[in-house]
Amino acid sequence: MAAQHAEAGQTDPMTEGLKWKPDPAVMSQTALAAFMKQAGVTGGYEDIWQWSVANSEAFWTQVWDFCGVIGDRGDTVFRAGAKFQDGRFFPDAKINFAENLLRRRDDALAIVFRGEDKVERKLTFRELYEAVSRLRQTLAAAGVTAGDRVAGYMPNMPETIIAMLAATSLGAIWSSASPDFGVQGVLDRFGQIEPKVLFCVDGYYYNGKEIDCRDKIRDVLQKLPSVKQTILVPYLGSDISGLSVTKYDDAAAPYAAVDIDFPRFDFNHPLYIMFSSGTTGAPKCIVHGAGGTLLQHLKEHRLHADVKRDDKVFYFTTCGWMMWNWLVSALASEATVLLYDGSPFYPEGYTLFDYAGAYGCTLFGTSAKYIDALRSGGVNVAGRDNLKTVRLMTSTGSPLSHEGFDYVYEAIFPCAQLASISGGTDIVSCFVLGNPLSPVYRGEIQGAGLGMAVDVFDDAAQSMASGKGELVCKTPFPCMPVGFWNDPDGEKYEGAYFTRFPGIWCHGDWCEWTAHRGLIIHGRSDATLNPGGVRIGTAEIYRVVEQIPGVRESIVVGQDWDGDVRVVLFVVMQQGAALDEALQTRIKKAVREQASPRHVPAKIVAVADIPRTKSGKITELAVRDVIHGRAIKNVEALANPEALDLYKNLKELTT
Repeated sequence: MAAQHAEAGQTDPMTEGLKWKPDPAVMSQTALAAFMKQAGVTGGYEDIWQWSVANSEAFWTQVWDFCGVIGDRGDTVFRAGAKFQDGRFFPDAKINFAENLLRRRDDALAIVFRGEDKVERKLTFRELYEAVSRLRQTLAAAGVTAGDRVAGYMPNMPETIIAMLAATSLGAIWSSASPDFGVQGVLDRFGQIEPKVLFCVDGYYYNGKEIDCRDKIRDVLQKLPSVKQTILVPYLGSDISGLSVTKYDDAAAPYAAVDIDFPRFDFNHPLYIMFSSGTTGAPKCIVHGAGGTLLQHLKEHRLHADVKRDDKVFYFTTCGWMMWNWLVSALASEATVLLYDGSPFYPEGYTLFDYAGAYGCTLFGTSAKYIDALRSGGVNVAGRDNLKTVRLMTSTGSPLSHEGFDYVYEAIFPCAQLASISGGTDIVSCFVLGNPLSPVYRGEIQGAGLGMAVDVFDDAAQSMASGKGELVCKTPFPCMPVGFWNDPDGEKYEGAYFTRFPGIWCHGDWCEWTAHRGLIIHGRSDATLNPGGVRIGTAEIYRVVEQIPGVRESIVVGQDWDGDVRVVLFVVMQQGAALDEALQTRIKKAVREQASPRHVPAKIVAVADIPRTKSGKITELAVRDVIHGRAIKNVEALANPEALDLYKNLKELTT
């Protein structure tokens, strides 16, 4: 999207920190502008957001019609329940999720896949439809019916999408994990939901190496008795004669592609089972409905991200992160999805940009940690002509720092819109994100999602126009989970979101409104620090510390100490740098001046690594438990569980 830039030297508080603003001529041609015209709403984004919240039924009805949902909508838009989470949107509607993603059947590209520098493949929309048709018949022959679970222990590759669409076309429930999960991590997830069919691979590529998965597959199958058929994609071409599996091509070979007869199910018919990170216990199995997921993703793609037919949508993700589900839904907007599997830094830091540029990427999505890593590595692609097709860059996974915004506009996409987005596995989408009508300000998320009654509450459940508080949603929305698996009385569901403020969804993010009606997220509420009874967001400390020369990254937790809580900062140093007394003094001084005296760490400790989840999020709660001598209940949720040992029995924390 074309942009106009802020002029140097501006001091107006409403323009200070301005990084991008939409070109009015381009803005008027967006899908959101057309949507507003249909709704009879004039003005800017705040006006359409206020209308969408105040007129929820009219808004979601118009989203259905505007985005061309295939299905029977029914006459009732919303039926209230006894509790917030019991409210039901479109209770009489009938849809098939896969039918909506397979609406296009021509010879344009539907999927492009690159697996590091080893594999590159392309599928047209026609080829995708035909592949789903054949595999659907395979699953039906295996006895898969509506409500059965089909799981993927798979890389981010075309067969994973085909398997998901084949399963959901039958009304089965899809769940996935990436192949870097260990055996126990897979069993902790799939063991709870008991899949009938499992898709897997013999291995995958990462950082130029072949990673063999055959032993893990064998172990998983021995301990997952619910699986009646295992279909393996021979990604590496390994010998699989010792495994009780069927090769993917052999499984689909007996069937010819035919027109798919899509049965239609209730709006809230289960579509996906997704899992909480699980670092503080067994992963929660969050069940998402087909209609809410589809409607929310269409809204976010079409209205917020302005995704159009033939756009090229890329997100760097694995199948263990909700952004995979979000990415795949771009097929419903008739866009091409660009899949990448492997290390984003192999063979160099320009890898993902080379891929995006080769295919005319229009939406480039990634994580804040990836942006930080690029900045640390000095990657600069700002002058590349083949990246000028990128209109929107999105960042999620953790708050994107102010300096991260600066870096993107200086070294990555100088003229693109940058949208920091936030929501999560809980809603398989976003509460707050970008939009094509509002300016982008340094360090800020542009605004709340349309139709989402987002607010910031203080401890007394009062709305806060300014200051830091809890991110809440005050009214029901279509993409609420339909429930948790094995939670018949809804106790886990209630406890996850509604105990903090009864009758109000509390998401667990510590945030604040800005002067521009954007938001800044300061970290997870359960990871906030509380020295002297004052709550402090961890992201406020990271923002300062990770700009200091010599520090590569950091993690901060609260340690119970002397009847209070003291702030403990762990830092990973740049190669060749050391945490000496002078650097500790500089860190404390910078935190005091740029954050507050309350933020200043009482202890600073150098460590070699930081534990993080499979999706790349640092695990503050796990580190906090380790330093207090508490057991971590599910280390399989971590990408690098060995890093936890670095935090045990530290003498620095005994005084």
